[in-house]
Amino acid sequence: MGKPVTHFEIGCRDSAKTSDFYAKLFDWQMKPMGPATMIETGGGGIGGHITSLGHEPHNYVTVYVEVDDLQGYLSKAGELGGKTIVPPVKLPGDQGGFAWLADPDGNVIGLWSPKA
Repeated sequence: MGKPVTHFEIGCRDSAKTSDFYAKLFDWQMKPMGPATMIETGGGGIGGHITSLGHEPHNYVTVYVEVDDLQGYLSKAGELGGKTIVPPVKLPGDQGGFAWLADPDGNVIGLWSPKA
């Protein structure tokens, strides 16, 4: 069975302005959580978050695929012609971790693991 897309992220320059836009446009519920604003879409889809990195890239949208081994999948991506963009990052409080990779054409996606 394939790995599921379990989360999405919207990058921006102004988190408050962007959160307000999407809340009003799609009736999404927003919950500030540290440097991110978590998005609850109301069921029938996957949740996500909005963040402002404070550096490039400012504007992006990416999806996260859930895997059991962040470094293992980054290594596999490298063998297949991709490259690591962000190495594994463990989230505080044992909340899992994430990484970013680029495919051979340069498309960036995230990897998510509930166990970092």
